Amino acid sequence: MSEKPSDDEPSASELPDDAWEQFLRDAERNSQPSVPKEPSARARMVTERLRQQEARGESPPGWRTGPAWQEMNGRAARRRKLWAVLGVPLAVAVALVALKPSLLPGDPFGTDESPAAASPLPDETAAPSAAPGASDPETPTLDKPFAGSPALRWADGEAGIVLPEAEAVGPVPKDRVEQALKLTKKLLVGANLDPKAVRGARPEAALSVLDPKQPGVLDGLGTALRSPSRKHDPVTLFSRFDPDEVRPVGDVIKTRGRMTFKKGTQGGVAVRADYTFVYPVVRADGPTEVTRTIVRRVLDVELADPARYQVTQGRLLLMEYDQEIGNSSCDVHDGYLHPEFPSSGPTGAEPSGPTTDPYDRSKDIDHDQDECGTVSRT
Repeated sequence: MSEKPSDDEPSASELPDDAWEQFLRDAERNSQPSVPKEPSARARMVTERLRQQEARGESPPGWRTGPAWQEMNGRAARRRKLWAVLGVPLAVAVALVALKPSLLPGDPFGTDESPAAASPLPDETAAPSAAPGASDPETPTLDKPFAGSPALRWADGEAGIVLPEAEAVGPVPKDRVEQALKLTKKLLVGANLDPKAVRGARPEAALSVLDPKQPGVLDGLGTALRSPSRKHDPVTLFSRFDPDEVRPVGDVIKTRGRMTFKKGTQGGVAVRADYTFVYPVVRADGPTEVTRTIVRRVLDVELADPARYQVTQGRLLLMEYDQEIGNSSCDVHDGYLHPEFPSSGPTGAEPSGPTTDPYDRSKDIDHDQDECGTVSRT
C-alpha cells in the first residue's frame, strides 16, 4: 500500500535516486536543504541501500568519506603552491619584458631596430634611391668587425655577387650571355675576394679572365703589379693590402652590388658590374683596433665575337673600369690600400676634397673628382 504525499510535499516517485542521494550527502555535511519534513518510503529505501553499500565497502564517491572532493582539494592546494613558487620569477620576467620588449624571441613587437637583429638585405637589382640609413654607433671588434656598419646586413663574399637571369641579346644567344656573366663574376672574385690576392699576392685568377690579345691591358697591369706608381697603380682594379702593415679580421668580406648586360660594340655582349666591398682589418703588429676600408668598383667588360674580331675565345675585353675608395691614405701609390685607424692620424697627404659616404650606392662615381677627400663613416 503506497503512501500519498501531502499537497505541499513532492511525490517520492517524482524524485530520482541521484536527488535523494544528494540530499543524504547534504545531510551528512549538516547542510540545510529544503526537503520534506518526513521521508517517504522511497527515501527510506534509498537510505537503506546506501547503508548496505557502505557496509560492503561500496560507498559511491562523496558518500561520507568523499575521496573525490578530497583529491580535488589536494590538487588545488598543489596548484596554489606551484603558482606561489613561480609567481616571483614570472613577475620579474614580465617587468623585464615591459622595460625592454626586444628581449622576447623573434621581437614580436618589432621594437629591436638594431642592424644585428634585422634580416639580410634582398639582392640589389637596381640603383638605390638614397644612401643607407644611419647605423648604431658601435665600435667594430675582432668578434664583430662589421658592428656599426650598413654592411652588417650585406651578403658575405661571393654570395653578394648574384648573376641576373641570362637571355639572348640580339644575335648573341643565351648561353654566350651566361658565359659572359660568369666570367665577369670570376674577375670580380679574383680581384677583390681571393684571400691571397687581398693579402698582397699577384691576382692570378683575375688576370686569367682577361684577353691577352687586347692591346696594352695585361702589360699595363703587369707593370702596375711589378712597379706601382701614380700612373700604374694596381689598386685601381685590385683590392690589395700590405701584409706587413695590416691583416684581415676573419674570412668575411661584405659585398653588395648588381650586374647588368646589353648588346656590345664588338659583336658580343657587354656587361656592367657595380659592386662595393668592405674589408675589416687590424694592424699587423698586434693591436686589436679594428677599422674598415670600403672599395666600390664599376667595370665595363665585353665578351666579343671571335668570328668577327681578333680576340681569344672565352676571355673578356676590359673596356673601362673605375673605383671609389673609402678610408685609405691619400697619394700613396705603392700598390696597396692603406687603411687609417681612429687612434692614429692620416699617414698620407692631408685630405683636401669633400666628405663622402662610402656606402652611398645611389650615385655614380665622380670621374671629375681628383682631390682626396674624407669619408663620413667606415
